[in-house]
Order: sequence, then structure tokens, then C-alpha cells
Amino acid sequence: MFSSIGFPGLILILAIALVIFGPKKLPEIGKAAGETLKEFKNSANDLTSDARDEFKETKELITDKKSDF
Repeated sequence: MFSSIGFPGLILILAIALVIFGPKKLPEIGKAAGETLKEFKNSANDLTSDARDEFKETKELITDKKSDF
């Protein structure tokens, strides 16, 4: 993701963010971004586990119906 930006570009973005938000607000913004990413990751994991459970149940139903014949 950041491979096209490069290290100098990343430093420039961080410097601009520091000027815009200030040194006191920047840690709060970082913490909020981290919590948002963590919540997104947990939601994505829940969604994939729900889908995985549905596929497993469907497979079991199909297998049970095949054995009935």
C-alpha cells in the first residue's frame, strides 16, 4: 500500500499532519484510527466465521441427504 509513496512521501504526510493537528491532538487521532481498524478487523472476522459456519451447515445437510438415498 505504501510502496508507491516511499519514505520521503510518508515523512512529508506526517509533517503536514503534525502542522495541521498539532502535537497534542496527533496521538488521539492515532489512537482513534487504531481502534477503528481493530473494530473493522473484528467485524470482518465475525462475518467470515458466520459465512464459514453457513457453508459447513450446508455441506452437512447435503452430505446427510446423500446418505439417505
